[in-house]
Amino acid sequence: QVQLVESGGGLVQAGGSLRLSCAASGRTFSTSRMGWFRQAPGKEREFVAAFIWSGGSAYYADFVKGRFTISRDKAKNMVYLQLRSLKPEDTAVYYCAADSDRSGPWDYWGQGTQVTVSS
Repeated sequence: QVQLVESGGGLVQAGGSLRLSCAASGRTFSTSRMGWFRQAPGKEREFVAAFIWSGGSAYYADFVKGRFTISRDKAKNMVYLQLRSLKPEDTAVYYCAADSDRSGPWDYWGQGTQVTVSS
């Protein structure tokens, strides 16, 4: 099992920035990839960004368009999502996820952190 705990969400004005954090614990050595998803009210959860835990480039959803950056501190088992130039449509619950495989459904999810962007 891998446990994930997100933090860093909050209320921010349009154009502002936030940094989300995800603390991973448990069997993190079994992790193959980690990423972020989000779910806006009335919408399905969607992919935001991810990377292969052992190394390699990050990959992003098209709507990110250079505004968000995923990063990690492998020694601390931490994953971050830097949000910049936020828009009201970025308002959502943001979830950290981990997976033991590089494809298919993700295995582990955090409880989510709310990001609200006011216009």
